[in-house]
Amino acid sequence: QVQLVESGGGQVQPGDSLRLSCAASGGTFSRYAISWFRQTPVKEREFLAAIKWTEGSTFYTDSVKGRFTISGDNKNTVYLEMNNLNAEDTAVYYCAVIPSTWSTSWYQHPNLYDSWGQGTQVTVSS
Repeated sequence: QVQLVESGGGQVQPGDSLRLSCAASGGTFSRYAISWFRQTPVKEREFLAAIKWTEGSTFYTDSVKGRFTISGDNKNTVYLEMNNLNAEDTAVYYCAVIPSTWSTSWYQHPNLYDSWGQGTQVTVSS
């Protein structure tokens, strides 16, 4: 089973940028798509973006298109570059894996994911 560790969170000011990392180990990464979600105490876990590891194809929820960018490297790490952050981006950010052969329409459903990281806190405040 894939183990995931997120990092890169912190406290930033409105308008700042931040890059989150998701390091994977313990599995065949090429079998999966890797997604980023976020969650606050008052909202359900929200899908943000996904990347199919072998193809490099990416998917975004409409609310972050043009502002967030998902990417991967050859060291089993996936990144989420976040620009022009605002207070509504304050949340715990998680990465998770889902079989890449599954329909991309399923990527937004957190209950379909097997492996999750522990999360990294992002706080946007002036």
